[in-house]
Amino acid sequence: MAEIFLKRIYDPYDEIDGYRILIDRLWPRGISKEAAKLDEWLKDAAPSSELRKWFCHKPELFEEFTMKYVEELRNDAEKVKAVDHILELAAKGRVTLLYGAKDPVYNHAIVFQEELQRR
Repeated sequence: MAEIFLKRIYDPYDEIDGYRILIDRLWPRGISKEAAKLDEWLKDAAPSSELRKWFCHKPELFEEFTMKYVEELRNDAEKVKAVDHILELAAKGRVTLLYGAKDPVYNHAIVFQEELQRR
């Protein structure tokens, strides 16, 4: 099974992170590109701008957000390509997906990781 982990981009860098990919559409506030120590910024993995704005990190909308985001991940060509790319990287070694959201439970990275595991 592929080694795919989640981590807030604000958490300290660690060598065991492996290949580090930011999966947010927007650059996280207060983080320099040097401090992020990214291997890749994969904006296409993030929810569409419309879906992101609609969700607005409201826990009561998370279930519906999850359904809509999974639909995007399965049907949007760029998102399908992003999922395939990450799975290919994970087959070679550890991948850490980075996100900026404050809430560690109700965020798109959780949904994205679950979709990767499903595939």
